[in-house]
Amino acid sequence: MVPDQWDESLAELFGAAFVEVTGADAIVVGHDMRPSSPGLSGAFARGAARRGADVTLIGLCSTDQLYFASGTFGLPGAMFTASHNPAQYNGIKLCRAGAAPVGRDTGLAEIRALTEKWLETDAPEAAAAPGTLTERDTLTDYAAHLKTLVDLTSIRPLKVVVDAGNGMGGHTVPTVFRGLPLDLVPMYFELDGTFPNHEANPLDPANLVDLQQRVREEGADLGLAFDGDADRCFVVDEKGDPVSPSAITALVAARELARNGGTGTVIHNLITSWSVPEVVRENGGTPVRTRVGHSFIKEEMASTGAIFGGEHSAHYYFRDFWNADTGMLAALHVLAALGGQDGPLSALVSSYDRYAGSGEINSTVADQPGRTAAVREAFASRDGVTTDDLDGLTVTGADWWFNLRPSNTEPLLRLNVEARDEPTMARLRDEVLALVRTP
Repeated sequence: MVPDQWDESLAELFGAAFVEVTGADAIVVGHDMRPSSPGLSGAFARGAARRGADVTLIGLCSTDQLYFASGTFGLPGAMFTASHNPAQYNGIKLCRAGAAPVGRDTGLAEIRALTEKWLETDAPEAAAAPGTLTERDTLTDYAAHLKTLVDLTSIRPLKVVVDAGNGMGGHTVPTVFRGLPLDLVPMYFELDGTFPNHEANPLDPANLVDLQQRVREEGADLGLAFDGDADRCFVVDEKGDPVSPSAITALVAARELARNGGTGTVIHNLITSWSVPEVVRENGGTPVRTRVGHSFIKEEMASTGAIFGGEHSAHYYFRDFWNADTGMLAALHVLAALGGQDGPLSALVSSYDRYAGSGEINSTVADQPGRTAAVREAFASRDGVTTDDLDGLTVTGADWWFNLRPSNTEPLLRLNVEARDEPTMARLRDEVLALVRTP
């Protein structure tokens, strides 16, 4: 939280430590629309310049716009945002040159340790030759680059409602959609980091209600909802029904495989639908299953040379976007797929949405290992059932699977269940929850 847990003086030290750990002589910095973001990002930039790095300030931007700048300029980057979290929060998403991730094991721990050291002692000395601060607008180039990655030249006219949630989608969508045959109905495009209308977290169904209603009222072809920093995009169909991010992953995977000659690797995390690897194989690709999380997906993208990756949380990663996640490019793929045929979106995605899923269900549990062990024991002896521990506990039967994962930050167990039909899914969900929630 700002300023209770961190402020501009701490951000300045982070900027210096980022330069020190990465060895960068130049970086790029952007920020979202939160009230604290301009001050924090400016302080970070001053700290980086004081250590000798030239800083390109791109100002207001979405997180994937910062990744675009990092990739295009070949520079490490820092994006100031707390994504979908409440207004009093803020944070930093860091990357190396080419939008390569900076995670706990790839520099973040060193940056934190160095910052803490400087807090306890004296501030770092200034470099003999301090760096410069230069402002640069990247929005137009970002939009143009996205349009080189998906063919939208022959789509039919579409009416699309976009809920930006007062986040950075209100900044990027007008420029990205300019020139396309779209009747755009904007919702909450005013940049306001206090989020006066609803939280900018479309993963919570409550935050999709306004969009769903507006799509129905407008008779629109689809609706799009972006989170606060606009790196995630959620889709609702012409009926106002949410489209599963797994279905979007499968749809985009099929399109990216076709774009790459019907071959390539596609990454999916272990709680995406069975539909995803099935569609990948049907379209000539090779699916690779990985742990949940941004850094794991990016690592697998890089190590396998994957062309695309998707997560249940509506993060979509593209090889041709520096392996980084961009909800906007996924949205353009949906527009291209829908606009390239005459049917409604609900019919288009039905072939990619083949199973009944529970969605993620959180349970507050004091003894996470104990409850997980109880679930494992209950299913281990059943015929035809297999388990694995790639990320939490995954149990798989002939026509169902579930995953039970502990939260890294809260006393929660997260359950995802999928089955070939709704009754089987509901029965399995209730059985596992009863075991998890037993005192």
